[in-house]
Amino acid sequence: MRLRRLRKSPRIREVFADTEIRTNKLIMPMFVDENLSKPEEIRNMPDIYRFPLRKLVDKAKEYDGLGVKSILLFGVPKHKDSTGSASYDKDGIVQRAVREVKKETDLAVFTDLCLCEYTDHGHCGVIKGRKIDNDSTIEIYAKIAKSYAEAGADGVAPSGMMDGQVKGIRKELDSSGFEETLIMAYSAKFSSSMYAPFREAVFSTPSFGDRRTYQMGYSGIREAIREMELDVEEGADAIMVKPALFYLDIIREARNSFLLPIAAYNVSAEYSMIRSAAKNGIIDLDSVVDESLNAIFRAGADIVISYFTEYLMKRRKS
Repeated sequence: MRLRRLRKSPRIREVFADTEIRTNKLIMPMFVDENLSKPEEIRNMPDIYRFPLRKLVDKAKEYDGLGVKSILLFGVPKHKDSTGSASYDKDGIVQRAVREVKKETDLAVFTDLCLCEYTDHGHCGVIKGRKIDNDSTIEIYAKIAKSYAEAGADGVAPSGMMDGQVKGIRKELDSSGFEETLIMAYSAKFSSSMYAPFREAVFSTPSFGDRRTYQMGYSGIREAIREMELDVEEGADAIMVKPALFYLDIIREARNSFLLPIAAYNVSAEYSMIRSAAKNGIIDLDSVVDESLNAIFRAGADIVISYFTEYLMKRRKS
């Protein structure tokens, strides 16, 4: 046997590769900010921007032309309060963005569903005392889901890690006539240090405490499987592991355990670390982007949410 026969040229290596980066399976996160009049680059995320509504739609049209198939929307509202009431406003910033993007592009549009961007305390739920109240938070999540579905979102992605959130959202969507709006659940979302640039992007750093009572500790494989099992039972259409690169073993466990589509979120600090290392000449950006995304697919992800989506699509177009 000479295994080198399968590596003898770039074309042969491509033909016999076990895994490839499937660009139609990449989702580009986008930030729409109600407070802006022009795009604003996120300080620790090079080439990633918060957009005012019209500029976000223009960028989405550009993505459509590049061959990007889907986006995941996050919103920054003008008004924040203790219950995040702007999150389910029918004329809220994300709701308006969904309507405009669906009207002007062929993109599949997913909406992140959480309260941290909308609350004045930065937590993902309603506070009672000094605790996050699970059940009253789910009631608000249901309202948000309905408002996103009414705007035309193809799917909602609940990320707050409240117990029973998928069941509550599915019930509301079905009873409101949105049986076809899918749920891509953040099922195994870890309390990770890899979210710092994102929290800067949407101004969602908690004003007190942390999120460890609702997000998972990073040592829990069995707990992650239990969380995913519950979301599957409650009606999730796809389940997600977040972060991705530090949690490839969890992605593999999910792939071995479930038949549903598996998404993985290649999060903000994973993006920023690679960009910083490339900027400082430590690594080659193209090579590491390819290797890291390939690793996520190889671990078993069907879908990858990545800030490198635009970069990769532009590179392949050039």
